[in-house]
Amino acid sequence: MSLSWPWALAALLVVPLLLLARWWANRRRRKVAVRVSSVALIRAAVPGRTAWRRRIPVILFVAALVFLAVGAARPQASVRVPSNATSILLAIDVSRSMCSTDVQPNRIAAAQAAAREFIKAQGGETKIGLVTFSGIAALLVEPTTDQEALLKAIDELRTGRGTAIGQAILTSIDAIAETNPAVPPTGVTSGEASPAPSGAPAEYQADTIVVLTDGANTQGVEPVTAAEQASARGLRVYPIGFGTTQPAPMVCTADQISGGSAFGNDGGRFGGGFGGGGGRVQQIDEDTLEKVAEITGGEYFRAEDADQLQDVLTDLPSNFVGQQKLVEVSVWFVLLGTLLAIAAVVLSLRWNRSLSARST
Repeated sequence: MSLSWPWALAALLVVPLLLLARWWANRRRRKVAVRVSSVALIRAAVPGRTAWRRRIPVILFVAALVFLAVGAARPQASVRVPSNATSILLAIDVSRSMCSTDVQPNRIAAAQAAAREFIKAQGGETKIGLVTFSGIAALLVEPTTDQEALLKAIDELRTGRGTAIGQAILTSIDAIAETNPAVPPTGVTSGEASPAPSGAPAEYQADTIVVLTDGANTQGVEPVTAAEQASARGLRVYPIGFGTTQPAPMVCTADQISGGSAFGNDGGRFGGGFGGGGGRVQQIDEDTLEKVAEITGGEYFRAEDADQLQDVLTDLPSNFVGQQKLVEVSVWFVLLGTLLAIAAVVLSLRWNRSLSARST
C-alpha cells in the first residue's frame, strides 16, 4: 500500500497529545480529591466503573483518530483489474513472408489457427481488437467481445507486401484510445507519429497490445518510436517473433493472397528470388522487438512452430489480464474511523448515564 499525501500522517501527533492531556487531567483530579478515612465509604457511595469500561471508549477514540489520519493521507492499494475491463489489441503480421512453409502448412495458416484458439479461450469476457499489417496497418475489428466477428476477420486474413510493425503499434494505440478515455490518440498522419504526451504514466493501463510478426520493420514509423508512444500512455506491448531461421519454400494459396493469385516456390509473384536452393531464410529483428518490450514494460516471446505459438498465446492472459492497478482506498479508512469514533462516544455516554443512575 502507498500514500498519495504521506504528510497528512502528521495528524497522528494529536494522539499522544490527547493521551498526555488525559493523564494530566487524571493527575490533577487525584490531587484535588477529598480525603476520607475509609476507601470503603467511597465505594459504597459512588459505584465506579470497572477499569476496562473506562478504557474502552478511549481506545476506540484513539483508533478512530489513527484511521482518520491514514485516510487523510489517501492510501492506495494494488488490486487486480477484472478481465472484462481489459482490451487486448492483437496485431498480426500479414506480410508475404508469412507464406513461408517452415511452419506447416505455412506461417499465416498457423497464426490464424493460434489466433482462433486464443479468441475462443477468452470465453467472450475480454474485449479483443484485431489489427493487421503488411506495408500499412489497419484496424479490422474494434475491441469487442463478439467472437463471431473476430473469428470471421481471422479467416479472411490476406498477405501483402511490406512490414510496418511501428505503424501497427500506433494503430493499436488509437484503437484503444477510442474505448479508453485515459489513453490519448497518437495523432498519426502520413505515417508520422506526433510527440508523446509529457510525463511518464503513473500506472499501466489494463489495455494491452500483442504484436505477432515474423520479420523486421521495412517501412513507416520505427517500432521503437511507436513503443515510446505506447509507454507514454501506460500501454504494454508484448511482441512475438514467429518462425524459424531455416530456409523454406514460400507457398500461399489464392485465398491467402491480396489479389487472389496463388504462388509457390517456383518463383510466382516474386520471381526467382524465392526459387531453388530450398527457399528463403526469414530474419526476425529480435533486438528491436526486445527493445519494444523493454520500453513499454511488456515481454518478448519467441515461437518457432505452431505449438510454441499456441502456448505463447495461451499463456499471455496470465501476464496482462487482471493487471495490478493502484486504487485509492481512503474512503474505507475514513468510514472505519468514523464508526469507531461513534462507538466510542455512544459507549461513553451510555456507561456514564448508567453510572449516574446508579449513583442516585
